[in-house]
Parts: sequence; structure tokens; C-alpha cells
Amino acid sequence: MSFETRPARTEEMPEFRRITATALIMKPSVFEWVRPEWTFCGFEDGKLATSFASIPLTMRFNGGGIPFSGVTCVGSLPQYRRRGHLRKIMCQHFEQLHDKGEKHIAALWASLAAIYQRYGYAIVSTRHTYTVEPRYIQFALPQRPSGNLREANEGGFELLSALYTRFVEDRIGYIQRPKGMWEYVVLVQPPAGHTLVRTVYEEGGEPLGYMIYVSWPQPGGSATGHHIGIRDLVWLTPSAYQALWENLATMDLMADINWQRAPADDPLPNLLLEPRKLNATAADELLARIVDVKALTQRRYQQEGTLTFELIDDACPWNSNRWKLEATVEGSRIAATRQSAQATLPASTLALLAFGQVSPTEASRMGRMDVLKPDVLPLWDNVMRTMYKPACVDMF
Repeated sequence: MSFETRPARTEEMPEFRRITATALIMKPSVFEWVRPEWTFCGFEDGKLATSFASIPLTMRFNGGGIPFSGVTCVGSLPQYRRRGHLRKIMCQHFEQLHDKGEKHIAALWASLAAIYQRYGYAIVSTRHTYTVEPRYIQFALPQRPSGNLREANEGGFELLSALYTRFVEDRIGYIQRPKGMWEYVVLVQPPAGHTLVRTVYEEGGEPLGYMIYVSWPQPGGSATGHHIGIRDLVWLTPSAYQALWENLATMDLMADINWQRAPADDPLPNLLLEPRKLNATAADELLARIVDVKALTQRRYQQEGTLTFELIDDACPWNSNRWKLEATVEGSRIAATRQSAQATLPASTLALLAFGQVSPTEASRMGRMDVLKPDVLPLWDNVMRTMYKPACVDMF
């Protein structure tokens, strides 16, 4: 058996889409947007066996922007599984990223998190799902919004994009959406019988938030029992947030409202009169991998401090070293050091800390890092703290 890794050629893309669709149980047409130059596939005896793609994207990183590799379309036909193909592709992908030095993080949405945690990925954000009846959208401390709501017209893309950019500025994990992601995901027209609505909240003529949702009728033509699925929600003020939700509370014909991408620190559970009626559930969201520790210098810090740590990384051996991170509000730097380490940790734990999914104290308590100098934990907590909990509402 021979095994080769390389990008798929243009004439091989139909097979690429077929394999991806078979592995992920989806339609091949879903992957028509993938370009051949983004792929890096495995070929066994000349036949495409494992699909893999890496999209160039940028995410917010606690107030800064960082380019990253958006890994997607990963799959193998059943007859080619359990042969180590994905491991070879994954490790070569890490090597390529490191050699080019342009992207220090790889991230993905996983069908199964266990597949990728073997390669140093960690679950760096958690998403919540709400399913609530409109009548239960009642606030414990109701406010009378001073603004008004209006529907964004067809030419409202620039307005929505500008609001989104302001909303994600200081957050971590959110993607800086290219126009194509808006057109083909966020604002794409829903199936027949469904209605796409874009509602903007304004105060004194200033837009302060929006909600994009799809509504559809109950099968069978019933006058009641319709549904709403929220696609995107952005708010710049508490009044905008409450007004957008209260707008849904007036929709008496709706059986339920569903939002599958609520951030972990979404305020609604702490605002409603009866939050249990949200029927909230939690699930893993973004998985990320620190391919190069230089990623830590592209993250913003609100607290100055010097952290030294021993990093263990079998898949990216260039990371395996003792490092000193000097973080400041203005910027930061990292370099190999001979100073004694304050802690020892694997690459997956470093990803958790970098994104703020857990604090260093929490990581220490759960056994994900070995703290050699416990008195430094308060400093680590302050330095690695993020302004918001990590979130990524866009699948790629």
C-alpha cells in the first residue's frame, strides 16, 4: 500500500465532495464552496481516501485579530479507516503551518471531539441551546426601551456587518466574517415556506443591535404552532438585548423559539423571570489547537505578568520546551528560557487557558496542569483572564 498527501486537483473535487458527504452524512452540494487549493488529502494507491481542508480565516482573540487555519471537510471512506491516514495528514498540516509561520492556531467544529483531542486539540468554547415558548420571555427587571425596532431592508448588509464588527471587537473565538460567510450562511434564503427576518434595534437613530431569524409554519397548515429559529443575535447595550427578545415575546402564533448558538456567558438566563423555561442545554463548540506558542503573543492581555512554563507537545515538537511569556497591555513576547518553570502542561491545556475556557486555577484543580509554584496561580489567573467567555457562532 502506498500513501500520498497532497491537495486535490480540480478534476478530483467531485470525489472530494462525495467522500466528505459520505463521512459526515450530508449532501455533496453542501461542499461546493471548497476550493482545491484549500484541500490537503490522503491518497491510498492513487485513490482519494481521506478528505481534509483548511480555510484561511481570522478570529477575534480577546481584543485582537489572529489568522488561523479553519479545518473542515475531514472524513475517510469506511474501507480506509483505522489505518493512520488522518494522523499523517494532521501532523503534516501542523508542520506546514509552522514552516510558513503565518497561522499559529488551527480550529474546527467536530462531529466527534474525541477524534481531534488525540492531536492536541481542546474544546475551547461551549454553546448553549434555548427552546422557549414566547409567553415565558418575561424579564425579572423589565425596562422600557427608549428606541425602536425596524426590519433591515435588502441593502442592509453593510449595517449588519458593521454592528457585528463592533460586537465581536473585544471577544474571543468569534470569526471576522468574510462577505461570503454572510451571503452563503447568515443571510442565505431559507427553504420554501420559511421566512427570513432581519430586525434592527435603534435609539435616536443609532443602530445598537440586530436579530436575524427564520420562521416557518407547523406542518399540516395549522394556524398556530409555528416556529422560530434564531440565526444571529448582536447587541451593543442591555436595552438592545432586551428589546430584541421582547419583540419575540409578542409572537403569539409561535409554538417555540429556538437558538442553538447562545454563548456561554449569554445574559438571558440571568434576566428572565423563569429561566428554566429556556430548557437550556450545553454542548461543545469550537475546538482549537496551539500549533505554535507564538499564538500567545497575538492575544490581548489586560494584566501584566511574566509566566514561565514547560510545554509538552508530541505532535508539534517545536513547542516542547520551557517558555517565558512576558505579557503587557501594550503587547507581549515569548521566548525559550532556562528559568525554572512555574507549571508544566500539555498543548491541549494551553489552548484552554489561551481562550479562557478554564482558568489556570481550574485547570490545576482538574489535573490538566502541574503547578510547581502554587503561589503564582493568582497571577496566572489574572494574566490569562479574557474579557468575555469564548464563543464561535459560525460553523465552517
